[in-house]
Amino acid sequence: MSVCESTVLCFLLLFGLNQPLPYVTAGKILIWPGEFSHWLNVKVIIDELVARGHSVTIVTHSATPSVKTVQSPGYNVEIIQVPHTKQDIIDNMDRFMKYWIYDLQNDNMIQSFLKLRDILNLSAKHNHALCRGLFAREDLLEKWRKEPFDVLLTDPMNMCGELLALKLNLPFIISLRFSFGNAIERLCGQLPTPPSHVSAVGLGYTDQMDFPQRVKNMLFNLFQDCLFTFLTVMKWDPLYTELMGKPTTLCDVMGKADIWLIRTYWDFEYPRPFLPNFKFVGGLHCKPAKPLPKEMEDFVQSSGDDGIVVFSLGSMIKNLTKERANTIASALGQIPQKVLWRYTGEKPETLAPNTRLYDWIPQNDLLGHPKTKAFITHGGTNGIYEAIYHGVPMVGLPLFADQPDNINHMKTKGAAVMLDFNKMETNDLKQAVSDVINNPSYKESMMRLSRIHHDQPMKPLDQAVFWIEFVMRNKGAKHLRVEAHNLTWYQYHCLDVAAFLLSVIALVVFIFVKTCTWLFRKCFRKTPAKRKKE
Repeated sequence: MSVCESTVLCFLLLFGLNQPLPYVTAGKILIWPGEFSHWLNVKVIIDELVARGHSVTIVTHSATPSVKTVQSPGYNVEIIQVPHTKQDIIDNMDRFMKYWIYDLQNDNMIQSFLKLRDILNLSAKHNHALCRGLFAREDLLEKWRKEPFDVLLTDPMNMCGELLALKLNLPFIISLRFSFGNAIERLCGQLPTPPSHVSAVGLGYTDQMDFPQRVKNMLFNLFQDCLFTFLTVMKWDPLYTELMGKPTTLCDVMGKADIWLIRTYWDFEYPRPFLPNFKFVGGLHCKPAKPLPKEMEDFVQSSGDDGIVVFSLGSMIKNLTKERANTIASALGQIPQKVLWRYTGEKPETLAPNTRLYDWIPQNDLLGHPKTKAFITHGGTNGIYEAIYHGVPMVGLPLFADQPDNINHMKTKGAAVMLDFNKMETNDLKQAVSDVINNPSYKESMMRLSRIHHDQPMKPLDQAVFWIEFVMRNKGAKHLRVEAHNLTWYQYHCLDVAAFLLSVIALVVFIFVKTCTWLFRKCFRKTPAKRKKE
């Protein structure tokens, strides 16, 4: 018995507790990860699971641009062969980002829908090929049936993980920031989303909406539900039915998730209703800063009292247009701070001596450095949470997907300035950086969010691992799933009850009217004697 275990045992005996602390040893976990930044979040969880003695098997594919397919001492990797290549996935993602960043604003709604549909259709085609390749591997499925896996962890960026769990009869956990317009959480997870105070993703509203905003919010939710149905459900339901050999829908399968690990927390979210099996693990990848490389530390120290600005548009943005790069470089050259810019594109002509370009930067360590004054970011969830963790105010240049929503959250909480990437001029960016650094309200607001983030009974990573082990210990967590999953849509909204009550009211009114009519005729009808007398 280790020293740590002995201490825990003594504590329990001392306080008269006869139940040991819950823990799981030598569990077996199946992982179906996403790509890009999604993989980084799951990788943090995997490393912690391995450190706790669990056996981890990762299921990925031959074209993955993110997952290391070499075997590791910590976990096993099973590779599904697919007909497309890594470059195909990267090219389609680049096409998606370039259209969203530069061209989306120039097209009308119909043009945008058609172009985005084409891009998403190709992604779905790649994902379909992965699903078919997985379920064609009967040898692998049979091997997994014989192995005593305890749980499956999946990211719906790549569909089919939840179907694999159903096929293997395993409890499963979903890890995500949010889906397309929160549609998966709302329609499949039965998450309550009152349009009166829960803003639809993409509108930029807070939890305080006036009447016109509530109207638009409700209509936008309906619009997103339609898009989700046409772009996702109609493509996946037939495939799920085919692979399972019986009628199966995407939402029915995803709704069977035991736990949903949501990669945010109340430092970021507006107050809203959640369900017992939705758990917050925002910032699980954050950690204390480590020392910087010597060359980088020397550059940081050369900033003196002015400090530094950290600038990154994420790992997926490899290049910018020449005009945008020069606009940004010119603005950065006019501030007194030194700037560390993660950028792999062509060197801007207006790059100033106070700005250095890096292919890669230790972002978390830089944000945790005492000389860091501000963070210029595209608004990815990982970067935002590192800024919250270390208390660094931001200038947001959102580019695509969830980034405008993320930055808008930080803006409304007083911790960021938000700029339009395509419309901002040199002076706009210069003024935004100066405001964030010199106006103490931004730093104070971010420090308040940082205190909220750190003031938790359990660290986010420990929280995530706890709930994974909770599902393992209890062979699932179905007792946390609401009964709404077993109700029809009209039962969920009590339309059948409303119809019954309206019918009763209509019947009562009908009887009352008929009774009154009869009494009226009875009391005031003229008898034959009266008519004769008259």
